[in-house]
Amino acid sequence: MAGVWRCTLTLALLMFVCLWAATEAVGGAKSRPRPKRRPRKKPIVDPVDLTPPQKNIDIQQMIGTWYLLNTASKCSYLINHGTKVEPTVMTLTLDTTSDQSLMVSTKTRHNHQCWEILQMYRLSPTPGRMMLPGPRPELNTDIVIGETDYNSYAIMYYQKRGQITMKLYGRSVDNLSEPLLTKFEQLAEKQALGLAFLFPFPTYSHCGNVDQHHRINCVPTC
Repeated sequence: MAGVWRCTLTLALLMFVCLWAATEAVGGAKSRPRPKRRPRKKPIVDPVDLTPPQKNIDIQQMIGTWYLLNTASKCSYLINHGTKVEPTVMTLTLDTTSDQSLMVSTKTRHNHQCWEILQMYRLSPTPGRMMLPGPRPELNTDIVIGETDYNSYAIMYYQKRGQITMKLYGRSVDNLSEPLLTKFEQLAEKQALGLAFLFPFPTYSHCGNVDQHHRINCVPTC
């Protein structure tokens, strides 16, 4: 009889221990805090809104021909094909039908043909700020004339979807000075666009006659 009681007591103790362990396990699982999501990193580039245009920009003096000399960008196309860029020339003309628009003609070579890309920039009430409308508002490209002397160079900022591209233009391909290149590189560095993201453009063999015309409303920032 004593043996039976001992067996019964042992069995009861084992059941109590198992139930207690299970309760602790469930309780521990419920009390375990959920992992928190890491906050998204803020872009390290300054948005173009924080890049003021040069004071008292006279858009009339920007009219005419500009040669693209250098570009600073994290554009995937330039990163993959930056050594194959073609000479590019931009011509600015005020729209005769509206004093709020700037007509932009960009000539470059594509597939061994000269192409002309025609665009229309909307002028902002703030001199030196423009916008290239996209098919949707979030695809608009904001443009700022950051610095220019009208006669030799212009540094322009383009922002689309938070990505900034900087472009250095010259009135001529012959008057590009070393101090000017250094200034452009320093300004690009402030936008987290170091030497690895600088892409010089050819200064020879620009397009004359055009084989293809393309009128588009939006263009990648690069």
